[in-house]
Amino acid sequence: MYLKQSIRRMLLATGLALMASPFAAVAAQNDGTAAKPLRVILVPADGGTEDGTKKDFQPIFSAIEQSTGLKFDIKVGQSYGSVVEAMCSGAADIAWYGPLSYLQAKSRGCSELLALAVSKGQSVYYSGLFARTDSGINSVADLKGKKVALGDVNSTSSFAVPVAMMMAGGVLPARDLGTINMAGSHANVLKALAEGLVDAGGASFDSFEKAVNGKAIDPSKVKVIIKSAAIPYPPLAIHPKVDGAVKAKLREAFNNVDKLPGITKDQIRGYGGGKVDGYTANVSEEDMANAGKLFEMVTDPVKQDIMKKASAR
Repeated sequence: MYLKQSIRRMLLATGLALMASPFAAVAAQNDGTAAKPLRVILVPADGGTEDGTKKDFQPIFSAIEQSTGLKFDIKVGQSYGSVVEAMCSGAADIAWYGPLSYLQAKSRGCSELLALAVSKGQSVYYSGLFARTDSGINSVADLKGKKVALGDVNSTSSFAVPVAMMMAGGVLPARDLGTINMAGSHANVLKALAEGLVDAGGASFDSFEKAVNGKAIDPSKVKVIIKSAAIPYPPLAIHPKVDGAVKAKLREAFNNVDKLPGITKDQIRGYGGGKVDGYTANVSEEDMANAGKLFEMVTDPVKQDIMKKASAR
């Protein structure tokens, strides 16, 4: 079921790309008024449900609305690819996605960095490969012949980085894994792991902690095989055509959201709904570009081979 959903989402994203006209790409962006609220679209990191990813980010946008008067219309995309297409077709003004999806949109000229969450003085997160404790997997090399779940093919921490870590450990997923389950999201990867449908899976530590806290997965039955190097935190990005005064107002608000009167600490949340110390709009395009080096070996042919193996299971 996960595989069919993933393929349908990929086809939808491809269809959106083909249908997006050059006129849509240059359409005026919304301005944050009640009549034209800023359209926010989020990648479905935790399944894309209204009570999932949207609930995670509603508090911070409510705080920004409270401090600036700007209005927001928040939606969750059906896939990572569809979020990139929404930005590049002019159908969205602000997006939240991982570094890989951001770099895809940036290369097409339809995204620039807006803000990153800050926790303990840093704006980083981590990906990992997790395995069931009864799977006999103790290292990346032990993944050979095993059943492994991965998220959306355009996800940084549930696909690109886990695949890169496998390749760096001498495991070519399409050749060496027993089966590949393209689960479509972090939550689905962890669900497959919890239900024993797979031996191992790739996901972010934020999503793993959220699943543990929500009792969706028993931490005593799962272990960490490998943890990635630090990855720049999934960014909030804005369409370049949004009015400059609106961009400036947003950046100032994100920079000071933890100091604004009437804003509670409970409202300052980020990926996975976790509380963060604040946000910063002092973000580096160079740092985000350098993140691509973590998964530069995950080329299109590698992705295609993985999808082909997944479809054959």
